[in-house]
Formats: sequence, C-alpha cells, structure tokens
Amino acid sequence: MDVTLEPLDEFVVVQPVSDETETRSGLFLPASAAAATACRTGIVTAVGSEANGIEPGDKVLYPREAGYEVRLGGIEVKVLKREDLIARIHD
Repeated sequence: MDVTLEPLDEFVVVQPVSDETETRSGLFLPASAAAATACRTGIVTAVGSEANGIEPGDKVLYPREAGYEVRLGGIEVKVLKREDLIARIHD
C-alpha cells in the first residue's frame, strides 16, 4: 500500500535532509554534532492550497523544533506551517 500525505490549507510537507555534513577540509560531522544547530534543511514534497510562494522540490530552511514529525512507510517527514519556513536554499 502506497501512503501519501496531502497537506491542507497553509501546511507543507518537508523531507529533512541528513544532518551529517562534510566540512571544507573533508571531515564528516555526525548528525549528533549538528543537533546543536537551531535550524534544519529539507526538501518540500507537498504543499497545501494556501501555502503561497513555495513548491514541491524547493530546498528550505526551518527551525529544528517547528512542526510535527510523521513517519510514512518508514520515511520521516515534517509537517510545517508555511509561516515556519525561514528561507529557500539555492545551491
């Protein structure tokens, strides 16, 4: 059974990007080291009808504690209000 999540109104669904990062010198920082940061990044997978200015596929920055964590088919996603998104990331 394929489970999908369709956000309502001003909500968006974001799939968090791994917190493990690589420094410029090539060192990998584990997710536990990144847990101290106040923000996370993720990819928008679905957008409610009232969430203006954001589209599926956008990479976004949001507060670590914002929204609701949901597990769908073993995949962790966050359901956030559009107003909780801080920025769109272009890389």
